[in-house]
Amino acid sequence: MLAIDILRWPGMNQAFIASIIFTAVLAYGVIWVGKRRPVDSKATWGETMFGSVYVFGVMFVAFGIVPHQFIDHADKNLGWRKDKLLFGPFDLLKPQAYGGQFPFTLSYEAIRDTIVLVIHVVLVTVMVLMFNWWQKRGEVKPKAIATSTYGRPLVRKG
Repeated sequence: MLAIDILRWPGMNQAFIASIIFTAVLAYGVIWVGKRRPVDSKATWGETMFGSVYVFGVMFVAFGIVPHQFIDHADKNLGWRKDKLLFGPFDLLKPQAYGGQFPFTLSYEAIRDTIVLVIHVVLVTVMVLMFNWWQKRGEVKPKAIATSTYGRPLVRKG
């Protein structure tokens, strides 16, 4: 029998995965409250203060802890440093300074920073979509009224 500890694989970092899961759970909490709370009810002062602290906490985890844990994982576990150069498969990305044909030198640190940028873009997109959903919840689309070939409504006023 072969015992494999999946959390010790080189691409796995418990803190990074836990921070992503924690962010998703906190974001689902916003959706859970938004579906259960009546749209027309007025919020009290305490509810607004709790909501603002909660959203600040979600954004702190999403934009502070998640990227930091990936950078920490890439530096310590994967060894993506500035002096470790990326040559790619079959030395396709080997820089000209080292006898290759690629026009510039690419380090693993640049790849790490690009992944962190993608993490930020994805999280900003998710946050904007959630804010948009929260603002538009409860809106009812008006029923389409039949129109003539000229675009005028075919409704009699009586």
